[in-house]
Amino acid sequence: MPELPDLTVYAEAIAARVLGAPLLGVRLSGPFLLRTAEPPISAVRGRRVEAVRRAGKRLVLALAGDLFLAVHLMIAGRLHWKPPGARLPGRVGLAAFDFEAGALTLTEAGTQRRAALHLVAGEAALAALDRGGLEPLTAGPAAFAAALRRERHTLKRALTDPSLFAGIGNAYSDEILHRARLSPVGLTSSLDDAAAARLQAATVAVLTEWTDRLRREAGGEFPEGVTAFRPEMAVHGRFRQPCPDCGTLVQRIVKAANEVDYCPRCQTGGRILSDRSLARLLKADWPRTVEELEQHPALSQARPPGGRGAGR
Repeated sequence: MPELPDLTVYAEAIAARVLGAPLLGVRLSGPFLLRTAEPPISAVRGRRVEAVRRAGKRLVLALAGDLFLAVHLMIAGRLHWKPPGARLPGRVGLAAFDFEAGALTLTEAGTQRRAALHLVAGEAALAALDRGGLEPLTAGPAAFAAALRRERHTLKRALTDPSLFAGIGNAYSDEILHRARLSPVGLTSSLDDAAAARLQAATVAVLTEWTDRLRREAGGEFPEGVTAFRPEMAVHGRFRQPCPDCGTLVQRIVKAANEVDYCPRCQTGGRILSDRSLARLLKADWPRTVEELEQHPALSQARPPGGRGAGR
């Protein structure tokens, strides 16, 4: 799922191309993307784009007349800048936002259609879409700690809860926790003030560094190849690859469609967190410490390049 750094660079690239330009119209490939009926989508025709911004994990086109188009890309939604009037690609094409200079197209890989488009009138209606999470780059340490401790969660869950923090998902939460040297399963209720301050500083540093990196990579072009798996990441998507700081093999916890990636030496005091799928496979052979892991013949070597976890 595109997160704060990706969405920020998307917003900047869109603004550079359409700010002040009239939206000629919106083409939809089917009825399921648009989640609102009033105002009708035809109401956007001819309205100028007054601002492009990120709101949580949504991208918002603010149009003249107090109308707002809000796009949530979910996991597999991606944006592209195409020549004027470009056709939507079959199967994956969901929408095109047409401008004189080009077409902003929305695609979604896979068979599940989760991406969502809302057209709302007025700031109040736009605010109703907001899950209420704190903006992590502008919140100070005290506000960050208060949001963190609002509910009793694991640190991983707290960072990715959109009602607590805006724009952080599975990928960057792994990177933030690694930078802060904190266990993903540590509880917010057990976090002392020093650790909370360290987590806030790591959040700002990781999100800022990756936003700057993605800007440089785009180089003024429209960002393509947006992905949650990047080889430069420290732990996310790098299961059984060496931690860049200590060399210990990155471990993971798989739950449903998500995974938590972490370094046991840097983050959990050498303890290997339980992963039910692997524990069922290894049974009594399940390693519980880094030392046991390094002595296990099947788990003591880095995963070869390629495949899941190697950076996509």
